[in-house]
Amino acid sequence: MVGYGSPMSTSGWMLLCVTGTFLGFILPRRRPVLSRRPDDLPDEATFVTLHIAAMAAPSLRAGLTRDSARKAVCHLRILLGTSAVAVSDAGGVLAWDGGADCQRAHASEHARIALASGRPHVVIGDAFTCDAPGCPIRGAVVVPLVVDGRAVGALAVYDTALSAVLVRTVTEVARWVSGQLELAEFDSSRRRAMEAELRALRAQMSPHFVYNALTTIVSFVRTDPERARELLMDFADFTRYALSGARDFTTLAEELHCVDRYLLLERARFGDRLRFTVRVAPEVLSMPVPFLFLQPLVENAVKHGVGAATGPGEVRVVVEDAGSEAHISVEDDGRGMSPERARSLLGGDSRRGRGEGGIGLANVDARLRQIYGEDYGLVVESELDAGTKINLRVPKIHPW
Repeated sequence: MVGYGSPMSTSGWMLLCVTGTFLGFILPRRRPVLSRRPDDLPDEATFVTLHIAAMAAPSLRAGLTRDSARKAVCHLRILLGTSAVAVSDAGGVLAWDGGADCQRAHASEHARIALASGRPHVVIGDAFTCDAPGCPIRGAVVVPLVVDGRAVGALAVYDTALSAVLVRTVTEVARWVSGQLELAEFDSSRRRAMEAELRALRAQMSPHFVYNALTTIVSFVRTDPERARELLMDFADFTRYALSGARDFTTLAEELHCVDRYLLLERARFGDRLRFTVRVAPEVLSMPVPFLFLQPLVENAVKHGVGAATGPGEVRVVVEDAGSEAHISVEDDGRGMSPERARSLLGGDSRRGRGEGGIGLANVDARLRQIYGEDYGLVVESELDAGTKINLRVPKIHPW
């Protein structure tokens, strides 16, 4: 078996750890298939390093857990080319890879010292304890893993010899691992923010729509019991979807079904005053979309197109296939609004938007930007006495 730290052992161990196959690649070939110039070697070393880092990154983006540490530690040892590597948190060792089993019992204490100081810690000489006869391990380099200024764990490396180069290398790898954990924390914070936005949207929807829908259903109980029963089933279908357990995404088909139930209930409420059309390209029905992102826009159109008018009003929903995106518009022919009013609604102005759909529009706009980026917010076209049209784009590819 080739020794630790050699270029061939690094690539060989990488393939063995990642796939468990291609065993023929573990041993060095006596003669290279292709002749290579000496200046090709740094490029190959860079590729191997980046490839190993890319293999470890997805696990680390899940956060510092026992499962993620176990998946990443093998790649980290290959990256460093040392005898053993341990990843720990404040509770102790999460994962260990390599030889030097005699140091497993000491790894938690080594990590604790680094966590307490918040600085890299070298264990060598009299401070290094090993009871195994003939053990080649001579020391450890332990570096804290820092997230948002807090030491949340430690990367410990054990080898037969320590050097200033190894200390710098472990420090840089730990900094890279910390960066991946920072991204994991950011992803988690973004997800929590999205869940909070969704809860706020549900809380806004419930007292307004539920009261109006139930009042409408009650009005049909004596005059048209069959219609009341159908509306009650539509209401149950709508609320089961809208108030279901937390989820980030659904399909466009499911979201449109929710919109359809909503419009049927509002049609029962407004009668012939409400006209609506929904036109959808069938190619986009299966694409993933943010959960409950379209109904608030349709609700806003109903309020401004019919609820605020004395005569009839029309709501139009159009979903078009635009290659890598779906282009969606929700339009009403109501009284419209000034550009300043539109900006206040998207900004979530609590003094002017609350109770008039503003919180819902601002919520959807913020969620779209959080998920897809700043270029994917709502675009409002409106003029006084000329109706309102809300445009948005949704990429077909799932963002996570």
